[in-house]
Amino acid sequence: MKGILGKKIGMTQVFTKEGKLIPVTVIEVEPNVVTQIKTVEKDGYEAIQLATDTIREKLSNKPQMGHTNKANTTPKRFLKEIRGVNVNDYTLGQTINVDVFEAGEMVDVTGTSKGKGFQGVIKRHNQTRGPMGHGSQYHRGVGSLGTLLPMHVLKGKKMPGQMGNVQRTVQNLEVVSVDTENNVILVKGNVPGPKKSFVMIRTAVKKANTKKTAADLVTYETPVVVEEVAEQTTTEETTVE
Repeated sequence: MKGILGKKIGMTQVFTKEGKLIPVTVIEVEPNVVTQIKTVEKDGYEAIQLATDTIREKLSNKPQMGHTNKANTTPKRFLKEIRGVNVNDYTLGQTINVDVFEAGEMVDVTGTSKGKGFQGVIKRHNQTRGPMGHGSQYHRGVGSLGTLLPMHVLKGKKMPGQMGNVQRTVQNLEVVSVDTENNVILVKGNVPGPKKSFVMIRTAVKKANTKKTAADLVTYETPVVVEEVAEQTTTEETTVE
């Protein structure tokens, strides 16, 4: 098990040399710092805490600064724990870069979904509406709320309410490409959350030992043309008068 924290930039698409289109999510991964190591003896479980996205000291408080000072780093905006790792492989203050993952690996991505506010049962729970004409007087309502015997609404009834803005995990996503130069990971498919939201990438729980063949992507880099300058030898003709 391994993981890293990143920021969702948006979605795009890449092409393989065979002509196949792959929709991908672009995740920017700044260097992560190990700010805490938890052990069974001290905390009851093993985990590491990662932090990313540096903020100004003015925007942090003394407890936050004291916590990050132990790892000899600056205050961070986003901190998350990753369990199931071998804590012996990490040290306090260690930096983890984007190359921790390779193309073809399967990962789980966790993020906070988009908040959609207060919504009705049709949008929130995908229920169907009633007839829209002929005096039905029932269009987008909740419907029957209770039964005869309890005389109250049963617990767990699907009702209107707050939709979105909850933590969600999308499993078994493939890492299409890892760009170490720009600190970017391309993950096949979509991940939860809006643009510029923080996400956590971890080794897939269900397919931890599965690794696919890395796709041979088309690159659009401008080839460097080396111009060969031919040596021109000028022959001076001397005219003898």
